[in-house]
Amino acid sequence: MLEGEGFPEVRGTARDAELWGLLFVKATPLSVGDEVKIVWRMTGEGPLRVRAVHPDGTLAKPVWGPEEHGSSTWRRPGQEWGTGFVFPKRGCWKVELSRDRGSGHVWLPVH
Repeated sequence: MLEGEGFPEVRGTARDAELWGLLFVKATPLSVGDEVKIVWRMTGEGPLRVRAVHPDGTLAKPVWGPEEHGSSTWRRPGQEWGTGFVFPKRGCWKVELSRDRGSGHVWLPVH
């Protein structure tokens, strides 16, 4: 569920971690073919790995990132990374994030 004022936030479902995403978009739902910057905050340990999976099995890997951020004004728990995604088709994409300790996901609708 997207929430918050300004850029929309999404809280992920996670195991052994807490997960948040901040979408740098003017409106939701996201649009097919547009590059979307998403900043992630995730607790846990180790480097961040990210991919997105469409219900039909199509994969979308980040077009850039994850890039670790050193500082930020966004206040959520965990380390922060930025990614860029282009979703190639409509549907509800499952974005999966994992670290050496901790994993989670968020669902993002794309029209």
